[in-house]
Amino acid sequence: MSLPFLAADGGHDEALPYAARDTWMRTYRPGPLRVALAAMMLVLVSYLLVAAGIMGIAGNVSGGGSCLGIAALVIITALRILRVGFWVSGRGLRQVGLFYTVTLSWDRVGSVRTAQQPVKVLGLPRTVMGQALVVTRSNGVQLRPLLTDHNADFWHRTEAFDMAADAIEAWAAELR
Repeated sequence: MSLPFLAADGGHDEALPYAARDTWMRTYRPGPLRVALAAMMLVLVSYLLVAAGIMGIAGNVSGGGSCLGIAALVIITALRILRVGFWVSGRGLRQVGLFYTVTLSWDRVGSVRTAQQPVKVLGLPRTVMGQALVVTRSNGVQLRPLLTDHNADFWHRTEAFDMAADAIEAWAAELR
């Protein structure tokens, strides 16, 4: 995004917007539902760790170990839930799901647009008409619509969805 930034001497520095293009970044913040779910999972982890400590002190090593293993799985899942979404960089577009990651370089991205279509409500099987960010590869295959106005990041926040979709579309228009 070619935005002018002020340098320390008060002049414009055009190098700053391009310096961050090598790192993967999300153009929007995780939604409150996604953050709340991850926080609740981490509260569950605290109980599991206390249970593992109690079992270890009581001498039940296998029970404590299983609680530690479950706690590790819940921590990994909570962190993965927070990473779900679209990530962009100067190298390409990355779609991170709960169990998969698709990375496309900008020359393999055919089009990025917002479309009115049936979308899942909070990732559940129920679908309603809504907006989705549709990414089409250069060979014509579409990625799953991960960014919608009814997902955990944009539930009842259509303005935030519009800003996030516009930002990703702008990255695609500039770097394709």
